[in-house]
Amino acid sequence: MRRHLRLVSVCVISVFVSGLYVFEQLASSLETDASAGGLSPPHPQHRCKSMSVTHWNPYWRLPRDVCGKNCFMESARRYAVDKTLSEVDRAEPVRLAVVACGPRLEETLTMLKSAVLFSHRTLHFHIFAEDELHAGFRDALESWPGSFRSKFNYTTYPITFPSDNAKEWKKLFKPCASQRLFLPLILTEVDSLLYVDTDILFLHPVEQIWNFLSQFNSTHMAAMAPEHEEPRIAWYNRFARHPYYGKTGVNSGVMLMNMTRIRAKRFKNDMTTVHLRWADLLMPLLQKYKLNITWGDQDLLNIIFHYNPESLFVFPCHWNYRPDHCIYGSNCAAAEHHGVYVLHGNRGVYHDDKQPAFRAIYEAIQKYPFGEDAVSFLLKPLEEKLKTTMHTYCGRSSHLFTKKLQESIRKLQNDNHNAR
Repeated sequence: MRRHLRLVSVCVISVFVSGLYVFEQLASSLETDASAGGLSPPHPQHRCKSMSVTHWNPYWRLPRDVCGKNCFMESARRYAVDKTLSEVDRAEPVRLAVVACGPRLEETLTMLKSAVLFSHRTLHFHIFAEDELHAGFRDALESWPGSFRSKFNYTTYPITFPSDNAKEWKKLFKPCASQRLFLPLILTEVDSLLYVDTDILFLHPVEQIWNFLSQFNSTHMAAMAPEHEEPRIAWYNRFARHPYYGKTGVNSGVMLMNMTRIRAKRFKNDMTTVHLRWADLLMPLLQKYKLNITWGDQDLLNIIFHYNPESLFVFPCHWNYRPDHCIYGSNCAAAEHHGVYVLHGNRGVYHDDKQPAFRAIYEAIQKYPFGEDAVSFLLKPLEEKLKTTMHTYCGRSSHLFTKKLQESIRKLQNDNHNAR
């Protein structure tokens, strides 16, 4: 009887051990399959620890083994799945960010107006501005006619920098300009974003530049245009005292970002052999190069993508057309062929007489009354004004400014007609 019981016990133990072995092999097989399918294995110690959370020590800067927003959810082991961009989701709004400080309210509103006028997609504006400008943005945007107001939503934010170095970041190049570097770390729930300077005008629907996201490969996380097309008059290759992207650098006035990828990537750099996350890269980079940079945050972006060129998608110059492209004669071949899609009036040319063709377009869009005949109240007055600018090189290229704008205005005209 005892022998029988011992035999049964041995059999039970053997079955139990065999079951454990099979389960272990099955688990190992599933983990291998997950890795092959594009899933990253979980961090070996992804468990909650105690750490204070503040505005500039929020969950996105906590170590990997410290919980952030939801300790219960984040304490579980989890897989990270990279969001693919094989197709841009048309149900999602086009997210546009801008940073405004000082006397930039009217210029920023004109930029937003150009985006709303010609877009056929829902837009969401992320407006970072000094506190005293918030009421001005709110009052102006809420006063726009309902047919245009229904095309966008907006959120206003204060200007915020890491408290330890706030003064240094705020005075870099232009007031508040470096705020754009921190957008991936502030807008943590936003996947992709189009950042533009306040002196941008859209002459073509903004969603067309947004569609470049669908052309990103698996390593791309940002898109910008070259700083120059002609190396003989380019700035970076002649004067820069720091590394820069490509042959002539890139201009950050129009910057399309997949911020999910920016937050996740570890960037190569020339400060350490360790690849650094975005949040850990910015301040050391500024400390190393602050005496050698001229254009502030744009120079820092050039340095970053010099060492990570596989991460940058470069779009043609007609998506960021500046006075440099015509001041010494036309040197943007893409604009010659397609026309100008996005106008960038840097160096204050909308507000002085140095480049009257740029100023004419700005004032035409600024003064256009919402809902009126776009040909009579926008296009024809603009064309007449541009005729007076032919004494300048950019004035002689002004047909490039109106080439795509005419198409956008015809569509706007049809929209206004259908709305009546």
